[in-house]
Amino acid sequence: MIRLVCLLIGYVFGCFQTAYIYGRLHGIDIRKYGSGNAGTTNSLRVLGKKAGIIVLLCDMLKTGLAMMVVRLLFRERYGDILYLLAIYAAAGTVLGHNFPCYLGFKGGKGIACTAGLIVFFHPYMVLPQAISFLTIFFTTHYVSLGSLVTELLLIAEMVVFGQLGVFGMSQGALYELYLVTVLLAALAFWGHRENIKRLLRGEERKTYLTKKENK
Repeated sequence: MIRLVCLLIGYVFGCFQTAYIYGRLHGIDIRKYGSGNAGTTNSLRVLGKKAGIIVLLCDMLKTGLAMMVVRLLFRERYGDILYLLAIYAAAGTVLGHNFPCYLGFKGGKGIACTAGLIVFFHPYMVLPQAISFLTIFFTTHYVSLGSLVTELLLIAEMVVFGQLGVFGMSQGALYELYLVTVLLAALAFWGHRENIKRLLRGEERKTYLTKKENK
């Protein structure tokens, strides 16, 4: 039951659809432009760098806030599995972001939310992820590739740090943590299935940090 509560808390935060709201403030439905995705990359391409930064930061923050709320609510009673409950909150945020109920369940792909999970879950995770994503992005300009590698690296980090005792949980709780992480990665890969096909064909669109270059 407690896990469902954490998922629902996350889902509520995830339904704050930053790209959609920002687009509406500028007179457009972001889902009808570019790739049709209500996320950071499409906001960057359609509305420019400022929009991309705002959407990225807000989507990361909503994941962090959901995790912080769960930690504050349950740290006394469930302190031994707090990391596990935090990832349920993050998973709920990804689901709310990807499938917002008030937008016909059409949202983003959850990568910025996953970035928020990485930043707010444990500080050990941030630097390896930042180096990995930025290296891939600036050498290939494929956001999708960097995002998918991020998901795989997240699984590896969870397992390594979990087995090293960083999260201070029982082995059973750790296995559950790993499972949720794998399911999040699977959801990301499913959401990027068309991107993967284009990457394999060498047809994936590259992304640059200026609106002019993205045209």
